[in-house]
Amino acid sequence: MGLLREFKEFAMRGNVLDLAVGIIIGAAFTTIVNSFVNDVIMPPLGVVTGGVDFADKKFVVRAAELDRAGKETRPETAIRYGKFINAIIQFLIVAFAVFLLVKAVNTATRRVSRPPPPGEPTVKECPLCISSIPFRAKKCPHCTADLTAAAAAA
Repeated sequence: MGLLREFKEFAMRGNVLDLAVGIIIGAAFTTIVNSFVNDVIMPPLGVVTGGVDFADKKFVVRAAELDRAGKETRPETAIRYGKFINAIIQFLIVAFAVFLLVKAVNTATRRVSRPPPPGEPTVKECPLCISSIPFRAKKCPHCTADLTAAAAAA
């Protein structure tokens, strides 16, 4: 029974639930990014590159073998570099979107937790005895120096 209780505590911990939510949202976000790359980015890029569709680009290492009836007996072996280019573009889009999200959260957090602008200082240093004294003091309580005369001399 102890093992089951430990597993329940582990599974119900906040970090595990946050991670699960992150993975689910990430999977949904991946679908959106895939559609964005394949349906929005790649068609204009293909037009610019002269009708090239990266998804179909490949380097055939060994051609498919066909029997006399034209049925494939052994599939082709190919390096599909076009799909790799698509994956790189998708990664860059996801990385940029995450960067913008983190930047927005950091900016919002900085606004909330930003300390108020500094007001009038509360302490100053006596020019003669170098003690910390109240900012509005006219005489040093430690050495009894006249601070207005010391400030005028400086």
